[in-house]
Amino acid sequence: MAEQKAYQPKDTIQAAAKATLYTGSAGLLFAAVQNTLTRQNIGALGVFTRFGGSIGLFAGVGGTYAFISTASANLREKNDPYNQALGGFCAGALLGVPKRQMSSVIGRGVLVAITLAAASYTGNSMLSETVDTDTDRFLSKSEIRNRFRRPVNELINEIGEGRGIYGPGYEERRRQRIKENYGIDVPEPYYKKP
Repeated sequence: MAEQKAYQPKDTIQAAAKATLYTGSAGLLFAAVQNTLTRQNIGALGVFTRFGGSIGLFAGVGGTYAFISTASANLREKNDPYNQALGGFCAGALLGVPKRQMSSVIGRGVLVAITLAAASYTGNSMLSETVDTDTDRFLSKSEIRNRFRRPVNELINEIGEGRGIYGPGYEERRRQRIKENYGIDVPEPYYKKP
């Protein structure tokens, strides 16, 4: 049986504040677009006066999701899809509140909960940081480089010299080619002179 790692508690308030800020900013952008697309000219403050509910709804949904999912993970001391399902249900329920029908509140809550739990179960957890510390990135990248690196001579034979790929003795061959074709004697570079 695989050994489970010890759960590391997360700061619930910080996660909720960060998510509220991000989703509130997205709501502000959405409200600005709504304000821009109206037929009447309601001014720049229409973003807040007329479409401020969108900003609040976006911020509330993001903050609620982050708070509930992080708090349930801390209380249960597990990081699994149930946390995202609980957070998703509460956030989805907020999406149903403007309809003022209980079926809409529960239906949207269940829909968002199932979607986020499925995303978490399949490995695409939202708003969480997953870092695989078991593999060393440097060693794996070095292994890939060594496995798929081609010899320089093979590259030169296929694509030719130039564009940053030069074989041994290139400078001498270049000097000779310029001397033959143009009659110009190319001197040794100053940094190679003794």
